[in-house]
This record gives sequence, C-alpha cells and structure tokens, in this order.
Amino acid sequence: MLIRRYTPRDEPALFRLLTEAGPDWFEYAFEPGRTRYVRALGHSVTYLALEEPDVIGYARCREDDGFGIYVCDLLVAMPYRGRQIGRLLMEQACADYPDQTVYVMSDVDGYYEKLGYERAGSIFIVRPRQQEF
Repeated sequence: MLIRRYTPRDEPALFRLLTEAGPDWFEYAFEPGRTRYVRALGHSVTYLALEEPDVIGYARCREDDGFGIYVCDLLVAMPYRGRQIGRLLMEQACADYPDQTVYVMSDVDGYYEKLGYERAGSIFIVRPRQQEF
C-alpha cells in the first residue's frame, strides 16, 4: 500500500471510491455536488491510500494558514478497513506538517476514540435566527 498526495489525474479513481462507498458519500460523488467537491479538492490537502491501480482510501484536509490542519473527510473502502489505513492517512498530515496540530472533524467519534485521539471540542451548525418584529 502507498500513501501519496492527490492530483487531478486521480479524480476518476477517487470518485469511483466515493460512488462505491454508498449513499453517505453521494453528495460528493454525483452532480451538483461533484463539481463543488472537485473545486474543494483543488483547495485542500488530500492524501490517497493506493493499492495500484485502485484508490482504497483518502483523507481530505484543510490547512488553516499555520493554525492547524483539519481533516474534513476520511474514507477507507470496506474491504480494507481494520488495517489502520485511516490512521495512516491522517498521520501523514502530521508528518507533512510537524509544526501544526492536526484535528479531525468527526461524525464517528468512537473510531477516533479507539485510535486514542484526544477530544478537542465540538462542531456546531450556525443558523441565523429569524428576526422577530
């Protein structure tokens, strides 16, 4: 298995992984979300786990101008889970950015707790209140 940075030529293989991952990933895999996600990939630090020629996992991160690296998306193909690939993908960001803290935004806290990662807060959705007259 090889971990390396994503390039635009990897787009078909990455989107094949997203499509095969099921409905939770369809927002990224199909239009209109796919076009937005391709744009997001261009502004992200994205790592691929490969067993040539297949992409078997990926982590998409955002670098916050020296204030941290944020793992936004993490996916490992079902047949490859349990092999520490997700951990290796995230820890590649640690290796590439040793002077920054790497954070992961989670909707599966148990996975990250199992890896021994420390909780550092929560994420909330901000919605404007309706004006009362």
